[in-house]
Amino acid sequence: MADDTAVEPIRVLWLTPAVGGIGVASFLSDASHEVSTSLLPRLLLNMGAGPAALGVIEGVSDGLAGLARLAGGPLADDPGRRRAIAVGGYATTAVLTSLTGAVNSPVQVGALRGGAWAARGVRVPARNALLADVTPPAAYGRAFGFERAMDNLGAIVGPLLALLLVAVVGTRTAIGLAVIPGLLAAVAVAYAIRHAPPLAPRSGHRLRLVVGPLLHGRLGRLLVGVTAFELGNPAATLLILRATALLGPGRSTDSATKTALALYLLYNLTASIVSLLAGRAGDRHGPARVLILGVLVSGAAYALFAMGVRGVVVLGVAFMLGGASVGLVETAESAAVAAAAPEDLRGSAFGLLAVVQSGGNLVASSVTGVLWAAFSPAVAFTYLATCMAGAIVVLLRMARQRP
Repeated sequence: MADDTAVEPIRVLWLTPAVGGIGVASFLSDASHEVSTSLLPRLLLNMGAGPAALGVIEGVSDGLAGLARLAGGPLADDPGRRRAIAVGGYATTAVLTSLTGAVNSPVQVGALRGGAWAARGVRVPARNALLADVTPPAAYGRAFGFERAMDNLGAIVGPLLALLLVAVVGTRTAIGLAVIPGLLAAVAVAYAIRHAPPLAPRSGHRLRLVVGPLLHGRLGRLLVGVTAFELGNPAATLLILRATALLGPGRSTDSATKTALALYLLYNLTASIVSLLAGRAGDRHGPARVLILGVLVSGAAYALFAMGVRGVVVLGVAFMLGGASVGLVETAESAAVAAAAPEDLRGSAFGLLAVVQSGGNLVASSVTGVLWAAFSPAVAFTYLATCMAGAIVVLLRMARQRP
């Protein structure tokens, strides 16, 4: 992680039609599958299924997405193949997700959602490698910050679109209509590819899982630091649950839930704005510094949640800090991997990053949930804040090592 020396960003044209197309694809796709995600509990409830079915479906889907990201890395190492995978991944996710509104059993819903999440997972390394292909190295931070900002903006629009559609056409039709922005996302990626520099498929490229060469040198140290952070980075639903519990006294359950969801929208809006700022800062000062700042901000957010202050203003600050951390960390991680990965293994590097992110999230969410149930939410969030302190120590040590 020796790229921490301050650098002035070279004035380059980075927001090209190709970069813009990838950003628009992230926005449209996230808006599309957030409609389905927002309405999934309601759909299952109408089928007579409860929280257990929802938990199994989401757990299996997330697991398949993680495995698909690992498999998608080697597939995306070939520049020619990664473009087809990106378009196909977006289209397949859209179609399978929308079909959940047409089936009649939780098993069918689970199968379709699992397939959609696998397609979503396999396209991630291809999309990130494609974005690195069309971006000058001096602007990696800004390009990945823009993509993350558009993705987080889609996470805001999706639930709002779900509320509008369900009021007008009902749950099943609303999920079905979500195919439209999803397919438009595939069109946007195809547009980006059309405006990208031509890259010939690599002749004689063999499909193989490569891990060892990625664990050495600058990239290896980066992945160690990222792993330290991700092991204390749980799902945002735990933040919503904590806020709902803290807002409960003096409010109805419905009011507390709506307020917590409004805070989550603030979280995503902050992440979207900060992603753009983080990208520019990463190009100027190096992504490792931005990553360390993001971990520090995350620790501050968890500390506030651990304190258990019930005021909406304080909780709003905690959610804004959490969103800022997402914008800083996700942008810095992607830009750093793009800069450090060998060009011929760029897809595998992004696949490995995605596995670290999803695996760390699974561990962090599970441990936090166990500590919450066994002791208290204060203990759970104190654990997370402590993890962030440990991650900062690891990242600082990694940054001091030579390339």
